[in-house]
Amino acid sequence: MVNKYFKLIKVLRVEKGLSQEEISKKLGISRSSYISFEQGKIELSFSQMVKLADIFGISLEGVENGFKPNYEKYKQMILAYLRKAISSDGKILKTKLAKMLYLADFAWFYNCLESMSGMQYRRIKYGPVPDMYFRAIDELEESGKISINRKGDMLLISENRGSKNQALDELSKEELNLIEKIAEKWKDKKTSEIVDFTHNQLPYKICSQDEIIPYELITQEDPEHVY
Repeated sequence: MVNKYFKLIKVLRVEKGLSQEEISKKLGISRSSYISFEQGKIELSFSQMVKLADIFGISLEGVENGFKPNYEKYKQMILAYLRKAISSDGKILKTKLAKMLYLADFAWFYNCLESMSGMQYRRIKYGPVPDMYFRAIDELEESGKISINRKGDMLLISENRGSKNQALDELSKEELNLIEKIAEKWKDKKTSEIVDFTHNQLPYKICSQDEIIPYELITQEDPEHVY
């Protein structure tokens, strides 16, 4: 069967500045085989598709559906929240931050019928979260933009002073305003409160464990329960 997602993969590869040779080596196949894949002539194995998803920062379902997230914008959303005085000491629990990112993406979809970041959220035990959330946090820490205070299971995240000059140019004024509204509403609330709130929303309640949550479900929510 001819693959349907070769165009998306080619766009993502070019955007990352990776050559066909580099990708083929990561996948463990010949360059000619990879070229055939990008031309839509052959399929990749499941394990190769998983590797592709990891290389490009997108879920496997996202690859299969031709769903393209804006990974850099998502990381800027993280920094935007960290700049919104979300606590007296400028720190936020990793779990609470994940929920606030979800609220921004789904509230933006509620208003504009498109996601803010394009990330796909999966229903896991502690709430909806993209597969790439943990990788984004790790990359921001490795690049020196954030610090993570690890105290047992308590992971407190804060932005480093040197990162505060980075422009959040992927985000529009309207998107930043929404993030600010969400931050203001939840900054003094406990993590358990925001977890309960997202768990009781329709998108989380009707999806199965580990299922990708369709954005369209949020449009069925009452306005006061969107964020």
